[in-house]
Amino acid sequence: MSEPEEIGNPAAQTIVARAQTVAIIMDGNGRWAAGKGLPVEAGHREGTRALRRTVEAAIDEGVTALVVYAFSTENWARPAAEVATLMEILGETIARELPDLALQGVRTRFLGRRDRVPPHLRDAMGELERSTEHLDTLCLWIAFDYGGRAEIIDAARRCIEDGLAPDDVDEAALAARLNAPELPEIDLLIRTSGEFRISNFMLWETAYAEFVFTETLWPDFDAGDLRAALDEFSARDRRFGGR
Repeated sequence: MSEPEEIGNPAAQTIVARAQTVAIIMDGNGRWAAGKGLPVEAGHREGTRALRRTVEAAIDEGVTALVVYAFSTENWARPAAEVATLMEILGETIARELPDLALQGVRTRFLGRRDRVPPHLRDAMGELERSTEHLDTLCLWIAFDYGGRAEIIDAARRCIEDGLAPDDVDEAALAARLNAPELPEIDLLIRTSGEFRISNFMLWETAYAEFVFTETLWPDFDAGDLRAALDEFSARDRRFGGR
């Protein structure tokens, strides 16, 4: 959860909450490419560059965990050529971008299914996780072949497989069986491109998150956009169901 931070005149003791766990639905790659007369692949590749600068900006802003929606369970329905390109870009990102972020203390972890990605990508994902597991400046969670409903269903199935009695199935039991039980609840969810939906992303973890929707297309997202979303979060009064 977020922690308070003093701002302005120290004597005034003004306290605001800063989001420490942030999730982003990275949307708008295709529209960005179309607007420039480029193939959709160009939008996805530009989106990779946006991810890197956003991670670096998140470090500067004191964010400790960043969760990004890279590929959903529904994205398999896209044209085969586009899916193949996304797999290729994931491999390039693991090989080129994420190791450089590791030099800045970024630990990378993956959420979602791995049985449907090519074996060489599964190996690369696992190796990156192992090689960065000791880093703690920021934890980058990449949701790939991920769906929020599937995550909750899988957690319920694990409760059954573990032999839990019905009365023992509570929030704690389900939370412990999610894809990443150690991931803190989301403070702030950002969606780019002007769409107003969460698209089956982090349904459990965003139960009390604040949402910020921005018109900025993902490939254009930068440090200023992230800071604006964090500032908007800080200005809100979070009651968690209370008054």
